Amino acid sequence: MSLDTGVGDGSADGDALGELFYPVFELLFDPDGDFVGDVERKLAEARMPDQVEMYVSRALGAGLLVGGLLWALGTLIGYGVFSLGLIDPSALSLGMPAPTPAIRELLRSLVVPTAVLLSGLIFGSIGFALGFGGVVAIPYSRASSRKREINLLLADSVSFMYALSVGGLNQLEILRAMATAEDTYGEVSREFQSIVNETEYFGTDYRNAIRQQSMETPSDELSQFLADMLSIVNSGGDMESFLKDKKEKHLRTSKQEREMTLETLELFGEMYMTLSLFPLLLIIILVIMGMMGEADDRLLYATVYVLIPLTGIGFLVLVSTVKQDEPGDGYLHPDGGSERLRQTSQEGLLHFGLIEGFVGRFGVFDRIRDREGTYKTKRIVSAPHVFLRDNPLYTLALTAPAAVAIVAVAALTGNAPATFDGWVDRPVWSTFVWVYVPAYLVMVPLATFHEWSRRSKRAITGKLSESLRKLSSANDTGQTLLESVQTVAETSTGQLAEEFEVVHAKVNYGMSLRDALVEFNNKYAVPRLARTVKLISEAQEASSQITDVLTTAAQASENQDDIERDRVSRTRMQVAIIVMTYVTLLGVMAILQTQFIDVMGGLSSQADGGGAAGGAGFGGGGGVDPEVLSLLFFHAVTLQALLSGFISGYIRNADIVSGVKFAVVLMTLALGVWIYVG
Repeated sequence: MSLDTGVGDGSADGDALGELFYPVFELLFDPDGDFVGDVERKLAEARMPDQVEMYVSRALGAGLLVGGLLWALGTLIGYGVFSLGLIDPSALSLGMPAPTPAIRELLRSLVVPTAVLLSGLIFGSIGFALGFGGVVAIPYSRASSRKREINLLLADSVSFMYALSVGGLNQLEILRAMATAEDTYGEVSREFQSIVNETEYFGTDYRNAIRQQSMETPSDELSQFLADMLSIVNSGGDMESFLKDKKEKHLRTSKQEREMTLETLELFGEMYMTLSLFPLLLIIILVIMGMMGEADDRLLYATVYVLIPLTGIGFLVLVSTVKQDEPGDGYLHPDGGSERLRQTSQEGLLHFGLIEGFVGRFGVFDRIRDREGTYKTKRIVSAPHVFLRDNPLYTLALTAPAAVAIVAVAALTGNAPATFDGWVDRPVWSTFVWVYVPAYLVMVPLATFHEWSRRSKRAITGKLSESLRKLSSANDTGQTLLESVQTVAETSTGQLAEEFEVVHAKVNYGMSLRDALVEFNNKYAVPRLARTVKLISEAQEASSQITDVLTTAAQASENQDDIERDRVSRTRMQVAIIVMTYVTLLGVMAILQTQFIDVMGGLSSQADGGGAAGGAGFGGGGGVDPEVLSLLFFHAVTLQALLSGFISGYIRNADIVSGVKFAVVLMTLALGVWIYVG
């Protein structure tokens, strides 16, 4: 179990802090109390090795230190606002009746000390809550994150254990296999690692280890599964039948949980429609007040440049707490694989694959490595689009410097306004050069290659369920798994069939079937595909007749297909709501610009020219400056386009980069409208 550094993870500084404030812990908390017991349970669920007494002591130390600093800051602020004359003490009053002038003077003399004291207490309390609460919240957050991942992966994990039981593995071998499958089943595998470690290193009976882990796991679903497994183990029941029943149950449960998530997202979509219109209403109110000379133009700037981004980012964070992304990176790193498999699984831009395992033995291998680097460079240069399809984020290494260079040249040559007055005089052009040009240069290639990468992976997963059914049918006729792979490759079309042909060819040339399947998976690195390949590759080592395993894999894949279709259908409506809300906002802003601001600005100018007293107004003079408002409105719809685009993509695919294409479309719509109305 790895130990992270930091105040909350048992570092040397944290231990010293805990020992220093341990007397405070003994004074304030009961070691056997509910709060301490709850924190201790969360520490175990989060797999944090800290002792609860020392952890709470460190939290108290952090809270008191932060609280003390903020208390001093609050006291200085409270004293400063009075000493600098920012607030007049006579302006503060509770309306307390004073029977005599002497008492009235006494109360006035106590205003400043009381206000300074309250300021320090408020800041200090906030600081203590942030310090103490922040440290105590760490195990709760980590336990919640682990619970979420365990629940997501539990259905596939049970299917994996069922496949192993069909292959003839006994109870202990199933536990060990799950403990070594961390590359695929993540936190579920780590829970089984605890069981195996207890039995192998501490001499605990594996029944007691299962019972203990069922009480320490953060997931109620896994806890119930382990408890039921323990009853089967103790009674000597049929483990295979038990796992088959649990597999079907958890597949249904997984589908129901995704349904609840989609329903919550539908509620969030309706919330966003209201939240995104709030800045628009506030802008309209501030503009009207500005025409009357009653508004501070700083409020309008704060609404456009602060409130709109904060609203969008806050909603994005809110969605991220509910939206369930796919756990895992999709790569398999099996133990006991060949040297080729171990090296090729690490292959990347700076790792050259198999040759890395031989470098340093003889000079010829060093020369081969150098030639391999040259070969990879030539391959990337000759087909950069393929490399960027597999690594879309690498487009930023090319487009970001190009965007900065173009904007810098435009600014140095005077084509890009560099002053506020220049922005106001040419609002559309200045925003286009400074915002839209770099945004298009960066976002269009990223969106293009990211979408291409997603489509290439969908070409594999789209026919996965059908191919697994064919494999199961072929295997049921008596063919080995390799022969079944060949049959499916010959009778199917598409990218997956071509990959099956490659797998068959690799095995014919001497590679093991497991290694060939793992290399096929790592080429695409899709978590869903990784779980399927893991299940099949482990089961086929026990027997070539794994019809039940292939049927289980097909059922799990079909369940994932059903979830995916439902997700696409339901999130399409959420994206439509967000886009239509933005189009409504853009239309209202355009109408304000063309039918309201220009007219009222002209009337204000006529009134000022006729000698009327001008209001405070926006733009620094009397009345309303339409050019300043045009700039602010254009920036408002541009910021809203960016945020609405990224929110749409995240809701759609649980991937922030997927929102780039939506952002480009909405920004282009805003630019086109403002070229016409601005």
